[in-house]
Amino acid sequence: MSELTQEYWKEFNKKQALLREKVTQDPWRLTYHQMPETGWLNDPNGVVQFQGTYHLYHQYAPVNPEGGLVHWGHKTSDDLVHFEEHDIFLSPDQMYNKDGAYSGSAIVKDDDIHFFYTGNVKNPGEHDYTFSGREQNTVHMVSKDGFSVDEREVVIHHGEYPEGFTDHIRDPKVFEKEGTYYMILGARALDHRGKILLYTSKDLYDWTYQGIFAEAADETMGYMWECPDFFETSEKDVLIFSPQGIQATKPFVYQNVYQSGYYLGQVDYEEGQFIPENEFQELDYGFDFYAPQTFEDENGRRILWAWMGIGDTAPEYSNPTVHRGWQHALTMPRELTVENNELKQRPLPEYQALRQNETQETLTIDKQAKFPVAHQDAFELLLDVSEMTAPFSITLKEDTKLSYDGEVFRMQHGLSGYGRSTRGIAIEDITLIHIFADTSSLEIFLNDGSYVMTSRVYPKENREDILFEGQGTLSFTRWDLIKE
Repeated sequence: MSELTQEYWKEFNKKQALLREKVTQDPWRLTYHQMPETGWLNDPNGVVQFQGTYHLYHQYAPVNPEGGLVHWGHKTSDDLVHFEEHDIFLSPDQMYNKDGAYSGSAIVKDDDIHFFYTGNVKNPGEHDYTFSGREQNTVHMVSKDGFSVDEREVVIHHGEYPEGFTDHIRDPKVFEKEGTYYMILGARALDHRGKILLYTSKDLYDWTYQGIFAEAADETMGYMWECPDFFETSEKDVLIFSPQGIQATKPFVYQNVYQSGYYLGQVDYEEGQFIPENEFQELDYGFDFYAPQTFEDENGRRILWAWMGIGDTAPEYSNPTVHRGWQHALTMPRELTVENNELKQRPLPEYQALRQNETQETLTIDKQAKFPVAHQDAFELLLDVSEMTAPFSITLKEDTKLSYDGEVFRMQHGLSGYGRSTRGIAIEDITLIHIFADTSSLEIFLNDGSYVMTSRVYPKENREDILFEGQGTLSFTRWDLIKE
């Protein structure tokens, strides 16, 4: 029996209808990024391509733009660019997930999609819900089409997790290798170190605990490792996770309250351990990036989605769309590759279908040059800056400046950042800057995907030009991005 009553759904539908009126009128509503129909969105979940169709699920509180009881939203696409919104796929309607259907992943087996997610329960009483009072159950769910739920059961109850951990164990990611299924779970240990647990199964139903897949060497690498993700490439294995509690040790690293990043390395399958071969690297150096999830599509590409947002940012910065009925979005999907021990992130070529009104220019700049533009709501800008002498800068949107001084690339917002000020990356040289702008977001790819910066930005009135400052020759191609 569902824990959500008819009265709950009646009130839910009433509130969502009112929010739809607000959201549809918002000029900051995104053009080609995926955002909530109404309310709050966070982590991408269970992303999978099934029988040719891409299914994108996400954490979703449809009637409260400031968050709340979490469901799974659902969108589908044939091309990863144009998406259709569907009814809520999963709700916190069982005793084992009554306080939230938290994040999880998907895997295809025998023409079914198998989902694994965390069922969140908060018990009544005097609890801190970290060391007591919380249950986080690992739930297995089967769907024959990606729209209906045909089976659902708890496969690892909260009380069955190993000793030595707080109540925070969640976000199952499942993958297969040579007939064995592996599940990794993010965890917070009692010794205040983030860890990733490993379970194995032969049939996706019965799971056996194997030990610690990866862990922080000490407290400096964070007290909680959320949203683990793993995949193999021909060159290296890749472990992605979102650690909480890392402190910045030098300029231009760990600038956000929480991080998302990766290790390259190899898995010792006999020991059930991931062996990192590099230092932890951040995936994105902007303001708004967290909880990434990857999947392999039917073309063999490894594609990443991430939450274009982050929690607990107050009072540093805020999102003005809360008062307009919605909050947060997802990044563009990015293709991941490992090349010469470097993880590259590149925008998908499918987004070239949105290009219109192409303009190509080569400018010789002596102090400054302005390039007039018809609008700056949604566009793509590809710049070759290999002939520019540092320092140089580019000012666009309303008051966003991108600059490079020969050592650090910076993104600086004015009032349109709503508290977002400056983020930087230490880079020895910059040759290519690839910018994707939407009505209220920026994604900046540097040096063919070696570095990325993502930020929400909320211009009240865009500039009528792009301002280039510095010395040298700069070539660029610009397109309006128009979704039909």
